[in-house]
Amino acid sequence: MSTPYGLEITENCLICKLRHTGFFCDLPKPTLEELDRIKYASAYPQGAMLFVEGQASRGVYMVCAGRVKLSTTSRDGKTLILRIAQAGEVLGLHATVSGKPYELTAETLQPCQLDFVKRDDFLKFLQNHADACLSAAQHLSQNCQSAYEMIRSLGLSHSVSEKLARLLLEWAVDGEVTKQGIRIKVSLTHEEMAQLIGTSRETVTRVLGEFRDKELAHLQGSTLIIRNKAGLERLVGG
Repeated sequence: MSTPYGLEITENCLICKLRHTGFFCDLPKPTLEELDRIKYASAYPQGAMLFVEGQASRGVYMVCAGRVKLSTTSRDGKTLILRIAQAGEVLGLHATVSGKPYELTAETLQPCQLDFVKRDDFLKFLQNHADACLSAAQHLSQNCQSAYEMIRSLGLSHSVSEKLARLLLEWAVDGEVTKQGIRIKVSLTHEEMAQLIGTSRETVTRVLGEFRDKELAHLQGSTLIIRNKAGLERLVGG
């Protein structure tokens, strides 16, 4: 099924070409068939709000295609991006299982396909399928580990340069190695990069300029070239 956002929506998990390794995509056929019966497949444009911090939990969203920004906002309006959810992840899992409000705000960074499952249906699904319950526990464990890593990165980094270098090195893992360096497609603005490392947009712009002048990394439009990976690693290690 085509949509206005340029996505081909797949409604059947068993024949889905978007299936990813891990979590619910790897469930056995009988369990996937039950999941198909209770989920709703939809396409969302860039900038769509899936749920907002403090909102009562309505259910979970499974990211089939695209990326979703997960953020929290302080009382004075400062926003911190906790992570960028990728295809294969489940959003709103903690709130849905615990019965508490969503602890984060989820916003699409690009056109996405997401499968939604209502809270009551999802809880019954977990009760009836031990394999799905184990997958949910593994997903919650990974989310907890990601939170620990972010706290460690923000709390133990001594400078913005170190924090930004650490972020670029994380992105480099999935980058393309070229003659110029490691090429990465970046769909985040300077403001969003700042929200990922807990600083201001102006500071990110300044530090990126310093990285360019030192020939460590160069961001041109949405393309980032890491020219000196070892140099960034020294910033993190030093």
